[in-house]
Amino acid sequence: MTRRILAPLALAAASVLALAGCAGSAGPAATSDDGKLQVVASTNVYGDIASAIGGDLVDVQSIITSFAQDPHSYEASARDQLTVSRAGLIIENGGGYDAFMDAIIESSGTEAPVITAVEFSHDWPGNDGHGDHDHDADATDAASPSTSSATGGGSGTETSEASTDHDHAGHDHVEGFNEHVWYDPHTIAHVAEEIAHELGELDAANVATYQANYETFAAGIEGIEGSLDALKAQHAGEKVFVTEPVPLYLTAAAGLENATPAAFSEAVEEGQDVPAATLLDAGRIISSGDVRVLIVNAQTGGAETDEVISRAKAAGIPVLEFTELVPDGDTYLTWMQANVAALADTLAR
Repeated sequence: MTRRILAPLALAAASVLALAGCAGSAGPAATSDDGKLQVVASTNVYGDIASAIGGDLVDVQSIITSFAQDPHSYEASARDQLTVSRAGLIIENGGGYDAFMDAIIESSGTEAPVITAVEFSHDWPGNDGHGDHDHDADATDAASPSTSSATGGGSGTETSEASTDHDHAGHDHVEGFNEHVWYDPHTIAHVAEEIAHELGELDAANVATYQANYETFAAGIEGIEGSLDALKAQHAGEKVFVTEPVPLYLTAAAGLENATPAAFSEAVEEGQDVPAATLLDAGRIISSGDVRVLIVNAQTGGAETDEVISRAKAAGIPVLEFTELVPDGDTYLTWMQANVAALADTLAR
């Protein structure tokens, strides 16, 4: 199976460049010409969050901003390496999702602090808490699904302390862990808090501003969690089918049950052929009448994805498209709230 990359509503080929050259390193508190702290993020998801926390005090550059680029297979350019080498703070997803970041962090020689989002997930192997930067304990702490449990292959939420030792060589894909943690608002609250903390370390004169911006952002997260609680109260236990595990943290927080065969979503995500028996099983599940909504990744597709979409439409099951990047005109908060609202509207039909 070919995992094709799609631009919004249309096919688009991902444009990738080979990594070349070696840029010099910069100090950990690198600033732009106008004195702003330079923040580099792997995708515009983390770039937007950094902008929300840093405001006018930071200059944020996101390496991946186009729906035609796939972080899983992105090949960094010499310009990307130069950008990272000049950063005062670096933010990546980790967990094998944006492995190109680890490569350019290592090759650039940067000494900038690196925030790795997956380490703030309760599901991250060995994570039993969030240290000194603990998000409101009373906030919704949805059981964030690992890849295995979220795709019907197991349960449990292993936990351990988030490491502050950024061993970039250890950020390969972790079997059984769903790395798409930006769809878990609770995890993102911790990431945002860490961004505020690191910016305050780099720019002590503006600690109060970073903290105030974090609190505003955290209030937005609480609003999303409140919407998820309301959705859970109305639709807990209802089944969804996903072509990839991208939105599963969000659907789990909404109390929805994932009906997707693990082998199906894993194969689609890896760009592999879905086993014939698994494809038949998926068809039976969709045609059973138990699935309330099909969620697809709007940025990728393939023959098997097209087939389950056709089956869902034939069975009268609504199809929702979720993305891996913040759409133009949105912020992380408005985008995620819109995803929850679309899910609620669809399930209310």
